Order: sequence, then structure tokens, then C-alpha cells
Amino acid sequence: MTQAGFEALVKQARAVLNPRRLSEDAEAGGVGAALLADDGQVYTGVCIDTGSSMGFCAEHAAAAAMITAGTSRVLKMVAVLWDGSVIPPCGRCREFIRQLHPDNMDAQVMVAEETVVTLRELLPFLFV
Repeated sequence: MTQAGFEALVKQARAVLNPRRLSEDAEAGGVGAALLADDGQVYTGVCIDTGSSMGFCAEHAAAAAMITAGTSRVLKMVAVLWDGSVIPPCGRCREFIRQLHPDNMDAQVMVAEETVVTLRELLPFLFV
């Protein structure tokens, strides 16, 4: 699996990081994500963490921007932690992205600095 193009995605995901406390009950910006969609655009987002678990992941925020723009097919995706390190998407994000478009199972996902796999490899047993 090639890492071509992931350098720019990692840079864009890192660029949106801005860890901060929003209120006594909420924090944001500790994780950033970048998705390359089939329209050629990169969509970014940050996580919002709340005390009552009503928040959402950075990948969800980036996907919402992508959906708002009118597309749902992800070609490549990456998430980074507050310190800039690449992290794999959580199970909820994996399943969420899968459900947005049937071809998203073939999306390339950077799960560590030197490791790229497909969403299919991250979801070997589908939820039906």
C-alpha cells in the first residue's frame, strides 16, 4: 500500500489541531482528521469531547463537511493526536465511514506513520 499523498493529508490534519477547553463540560481540537474525497477535495475536522458523551470524533466532523459539500466517497483518510502522531480511527469511525458509501471499504487509511491499510482490512467482519 503506497503512502503517496498521505504527507499532505497528515499536514492538513495537524494544521487543524487546537486543543482547548470549551466549557466545564467540553473540550475540542485534541484530534484532527483529514479525508481525501473522490471530488479531489480534502475535508478536515476536529473532535469535540463532552462529559456526557454527546461529542464526536474528528473523522465524523471531516465526514460531515464532506457530506455538506455533496460527496460521500473517501479515498484516503488520516487522524492525528494532539501531539501530531498518527492514530488509527476508532471502531465507531471505521463503521461510520463504511456506511457512507459502498466503495469506502477500499479507502486507504493511515494507521501509523509508516502503515497504510484499507478500511476493509480494519473491518474484517462487517456489522449487518
